[in-house]
Amino acid sequence: MASSAPYKQDLPPKGGYAPINFRRIPARQVLNAPIIFGGLIGSMAVGAWFYKRGMRTWSTWQTEYKSATLALTPLMLAERDREYLKQCRRNRDAEAKLMANEEGWEVGTWYGHPIYKTTGDKWIDVTFDEFYAHCDKEQKGKAANLINWLKWD
Repeated sequence: MASSAPYKQDLPPKGGYAPINFRRIPARQVLNAPIIFGGLIGSMAVGAWFYKRGMRTWSTWQTEYKSATLALTPLMLAERDREYLKQCRRNRDAEAKLMANEEGWEVGTWYGHPIYKTTGDKWIDVTFDEFYAHCDKEQKGKAANLINWLKWD
């Protein structure tokens, strides 16, 4: 079947096709070396300033903490010693009340015989079990645990 119009072949445009662009087209650079190094140095300077300021603040807090500790240590030691002596007196009074009906019993001795023969009137610290003799088992366990924690300091 032949068409009435003559056949027209597809040809290149007049003057030819445009050249094919096969070279790499680099992306637009937003950051270059001076901006990157400037930002790095600037951020390090700001970080060093914050670090120095923070260390100064921390040093001030440490000084205040040590001052408070030094001021309160004698008071806390005196209160601890005072409570220790009060508990020793409570233990002695409890022993006197418990052994009131026992004949020949003197508080602080074993039926009139002194426990410590060579000390005279010198104070002897009581052992842990003697100190907590009149406490229940749970309180004694808590005290032993607390003493073990305090030994770590």
